[in-house]
Amino acid sequence: MQTLSRHALLSALVASTLALAGCQNLSSPVVRFDRQVNYGDAKAVELVTNEFGSSDLQMIAEKMTGSLLETGIFQGRPTVTISTVKNKTSEYIDTTNVMSSIQTSLIKSGKVRFVRSINEMQQGVDELQRQNQSGLYKQNTTAKVGQMTAARYSMEGELTSIVKQNAATKDVYYKFTLKLFDVQEGTIEWQDEKEIRKTSKR
Repeated sequence: MQTLSRHALLSALVASTLALAGCQNLSSPVVRFDRQVNYGDAKAVELVTNEFGSSDLQMIAEKMTGSLLETGIFQGRPTVTISTVKNKTSEYIDTTNVMSSIQTSLIKSGKVRFVRSINEMQQGVDELQRQNQSGLYKQNTTAKVGQMTAARYSMEGELTSIVKQNAATKDVYYKFTLKLFDVQEGTIEWQDEKEIRKTSKR
């Protein structure tokens, strides 16, 4: 009788240990290393597909920035705003990303100042209202309404593409066009474009 009770006790301990281990396995995250990840050169030519990629963005930004700075139009650090950049391709392409790279390079040149774009304006209005209407700030430290600097120039652009393919080859032609308008006069003061062709074999 005593042997049976010891046996039963041992069986119960083993069962509870296995159950506890099972619960721990269910609750503990399983870390698996299925593939190796390495850092690459952000400036390296990317040719994974012939769709619009990082190399295309970089080439466009470098071409537009260099062309703008060569004109000498930015005398006296004029103010510029980014208007619309239309994506007329069949792909989903974040054209805001292209313009952000152009804007960053131009700002770093020290020859131009950017004011808020149409898409960014509401955030500026909200901040002015918060400072002036919330009653939380000292009056001599708040930004005054009506003191924003207007843009002298406005940038507008578009990205288009032509795709041709047959059973063996796919050819994609991209063209990015950028214009700089004088806001007051409505004249185009500068315009340039960058063409890119990518071909892949099936």
